[in-house]
Amino acid sequence: MSIPYESAGRTHQKQRTRHALVTAARDMVAQGVTPTVEEAAAKASISRTTAYRYFSSQRALLLAAHPEIEARSLLPEIAPADPEARLDLVIQNFLRLIVDTETQQRTMLRLSLDPDPSLRGNLPLRQGRAIGWITEALAPLSTRMSDTQLRRLAIAIRSAAGIEALVWLTDIAGLSREEAVQAMRQSARALLRSALADLGAGHN
Repeated sequence: MSIPYESAGRTHQKQRTRHALVTAARDMVAQGVTPTVEEAAAKASISRTTAYRYFSSQRALLLAAHPEIEARSLLPEIAPADPEARLDLVIQNFLRLIVDTETQQRTMLRLSLDPDPSLRGNLPLRQGRAIGWITEALAPLSTRMSDTQLRRLAIAIRSAAGIEALVWLTDIAGLSREEAVQAMRQSARALLRSALADLGAGHN
């Protein structure tokens, strides 16, 4: 069995080389450029041949250059008990991450629309992190809603807040970034309030 290039010999040096390539790619994406492996290599002053040992394709490079969001929670250490307050905090923090890395997020969105389904599965946009954060915000409702109902609500809220909605609100509807963020927060609140109203109606 072959050993991955980065796992054999001079691992620290290889980590530095990989980091230089990823940093170069991120810088270029942030400037509105979608770099090839060769272009990232040139910016990082690394040979084309060496660069391809780390990233066999542009797609692999762009996946590595996507901002990693390792946070397991977007709630503060002392979180409110009210579901609406919790949700608004999560949505605000989520949207701040989206706006701060918008160019990279748009690149990842474009990759996620690839017509070949086999190329979409490992994309960060398809990892469900945001749904997990939203579900955590809605946790106080677990005594009133089933797991299925909570997940459906989290998915509905995610569909109204994220890079996809930001692109539509700014590029199509012509809103500013600030207006778009406010619209997404309002949509998230409206979906939650509608779900709570349905719960109330079910007890009548």
